[in-house]
This record gives sequence, C-alpha cells and structure tokens, in this order.
Amino acid sequence: MLQRVQVIDSHTAGEPTRVVIAGGPDLGAGSMSVRRDRFRDEFDGFRSGIVNEPRGSDVLVGAILTEPHEADCRAGVLFFNNVSVLGMCGHATIGLAVTFAHLGWVKPGTFKLDTPVGTVEVQYHGGQSATVANVVSHRFRKCVNVAVPGIGTVTGDIAWGGNWFFLTDAPSDIPLTVGHAERLTSYAKQIRRALDDARITGADGQEIDHVELVGPAHDPNNQGRNFVFCPGGAYDRSPCGTGTSAKLACLAADGKLAPGSVWRQEGILGTVFEGRYEVVDGGIRPFITGDAYVTAEGTLLYDPADPFRQGIRS
Repeated sequence: MLQRVQVIDSHTAGEPTRVVIAGGPDLGAGSMSVRRDRFRDEFDGFRSGIVNEPRGSDVLVGAILTEPHEADCRAGVLFFNNVSVLGMCGHATIGLAVTFAHLGWVKPGTFKLDTPVGTVEVQYHGGQSATVANVVSHRFRKCVNVAVPGIGTVTGDIAWGGNWFFLTDAPSDIPLTVGHAERLTSYAKQIRRALDDARITGADGQEIDHVELVGPAHDPNNQGRNFVFCPGGAYDRSPCGTGTSAKLACLAADGKLAPGSVWRQEGILGTVFEGRYEVVDGGIRPFITGDAYVTAEGTLLYDPADPFRQGIRS
C-alpha cells in the first residue's frame, strides 16, 4: 500500500525547506530532544526519504511538526537534512512562519515553537517576512588555531547559534560568490575535517558541524557576507539563520556591535538576513529577519516495492 506524506515546500533567501504537515511517523511523548533522538534512531529512513534523492536533494532541509512539549508553543518542530537531524534552523523557521500563514494557521503576530535546543519565538510580519527570536547564543572560544593539511594554520572562533560553528575569514584568493562555490566548499570541508582530526569541539565535546567563512559585504548597505558549509556537504544558499546568530555572538563578545543595532548579513547568493541582539544571561538573544516564499504543495508517495523509497544515501 502506498504511504502518502503531505508537504509544503518553500525557500528562504534561496535556501529550500520542506515541511511535513501530514503522514509522518508518530514520535510519541516527551521533550523535543527526546523526540529528536527517537526520530533519529527509529525513523531515519523517513528522514532520508523526505530530503534525499530521488524526492529531494542534498541542499534541502526538512521539518516535521509535532504536538509541542511546552504548553505555550504553537507546535513542536524537528529539523533535519541529508545526513541527520539538526538542533535548530533559522531559515527553515522563517519558512515555517510563511508556510503556516499560507495554510491559514497564523496571522500577523507572534507565536512560539518548541525545538530540541529550546523555545524560539517567531514574529510573522505578514506577506513573506518573519523574524525569529533564536535560542541564546554565545561565543565559546576565540582565535582557535587548527592545522589544515595543504592550507596551513587557520584561525577562527567557535560559537553556538543553535548549531555549532567555526567562523573564520574567507581566503583572500577565493571570492565569496556563487561562481566559486565549489572552491569554497572544498576549502571549508578541509577545515571541517581538520577540526575533527584535532578533536576541536564545542562545549561538552559537541561536534562542530558547520564552518562559516566570513568576509566584507558586496553591497555598501550591508555589513558582512558569508559562506556556510553544512553537515552533509552542502552549502547554505541563504545567509544562514543560526550562522548569523553565531556571527552576532562573536560581534557582541568583541564589542563590535551594540545591542539593538542592525547587522545586515549577505549570503553567497547576495540575499540578506537582518540581525540584531539583546543581552541575556548566558550570552545574547539573536533576532533574525528574512523573507520566504512558498514554492509547492505536494503529496510524496512511498511504494513499499521501491528500492529507493527511503532515499539514496551517501
């Protein structure tokens, strides 16, 4: 019998999101971190089938909705990509807000989402725009050196923005443009491998699974530009919500951006997220604003006879 899964696709600043709105597995009760672990351990084939080929692609980020564990939240959500589950995803949360509005579930205003790394608040502005009040973010270590074979010593900061990031200056000989994405990917991948080999981690030994290359903005109306290498080998087409949060944490720690001041962050496509922050216990609360567009409504079909019903895994 065919299994039918209803999804809504969107993109936020160029980065796609696929939201499962019906037909997903029952993840039971418990906190969102408990349900994340259950999803990872018991339903990895479902994850892969949603985002990997032949139904998806390496760049696609998925989101599955649940009943929230926290009573004041509109929904619980788990984010995932081509290789695993994610802690948080800023671009996908903006996409969720616009998807919810498309479905008639929300009107302009604020609502909360329950995620495995904490509660986030979303302000839907109407139309395509939303702001995410992300989880508390902070810089963990400054000026960390890592020896990268074939490159040399690379220095960067380790920061938490809902996922763990290693932020370092982009190489001077590789422009931060989409035409150089292959070279940037190779460079960031080598850094990621070197971090693993040197056992350089985030707090409590947590894996640093994102590398963020930073540089000056191309548009004088903006303040910075980035290229974000994601777990699974794809690069973020958007300026990356959790990556912008990590960048704000570093700017705040260095005293380079005052609370409430706006930082306009370009991504590799030239699209922009606006970021600002407030100081809270344990770090900063980032606010990330961006635009998303619904691109498709669909029903995915899972045929039990299909050898690739659970996706093509790398």
